[in-house]
Amino acid sequence: MLVARRGLIHIHLKGVLYMSEQSAPFLEETKCLLVPMFEHYPDVVNIPQLCEMLGGISTKSAYKLLKANRISHFKIGRTYKIPKIQIISYLQSLMHTQQTDITINFNTLTH
Repeated sequence: MLVARRGLIHIHLKGVLYMSEQSAPFLEETKCLLVPMFEHYPDVVNIPQLCEMLGGISTKSAYKLLKANRISHFKIGRTYKIPKIQIISYLQSLMHTQQTDITINFNTLTH
């Protein structure tokens, strides 16, 4: 979950709180936060691991993200395989989008 308050981004993923000042190199900062969070996952994950990485979302939500091509993936047979870097990129894009929304309206509170 991402919570925004005047000048700070609070990132709640997997029960860990990270705080980051808004700045131009925002994407690089988020990558530095996200890569260590997911270091114990393999380079290519499956659906249950994806759900866990995204904070415990349902498998139905995970399949919707993949079918909408929001997260790049590939299939081997009927099994979805998702490169870990694509999940990190997806989270970065979400956080960047929300940062842009924050600069437009400081009263925005994202849940």
